[in-house]
Amino acid sequence: MGFFGFLLLGLLAGAIAKALLPGKQGGGWFMTLLLGVVGALLGGFLGGLLFNAPLQDFFSIQTWLLAIGGAVLVLVIYGALQGRRSRS
Repeated sequence: MGFFGFLLLGLLAGAIAKALLPGKQGGGWFMTLLLGVVGALLGGFLGGLLFNAPLQDFFSIQTWLLAIGGAVLVLVIYGALQGRRSRS
C-alpha cells in the first residue's frame, strides 16, 4: 500500500471510529486524519504481532478492521486524556 493509500485508510478509519463511538469528539478533519493514521499504525502493529496478519492490501477486510479497531482505541485514549485535561 502506498503512502496516499495509507493516509486515505487512516482518514476513513478515523471517521468510522468517530461515528462508532458515542458522544461528541473534538477535532476537525486533520485531527481525524492524525488519530486515524496513528490508529491504523497501532492496529496494524498489534494485528501483525498478535495474529500474524499480513496488511499489505488496501481492499482487505482484515486491514480495515484492524485499522478501525486501532483508531477506536486511539480515540478512546485521546478522549480520556482530553477529559482529564479539561477538568484540571
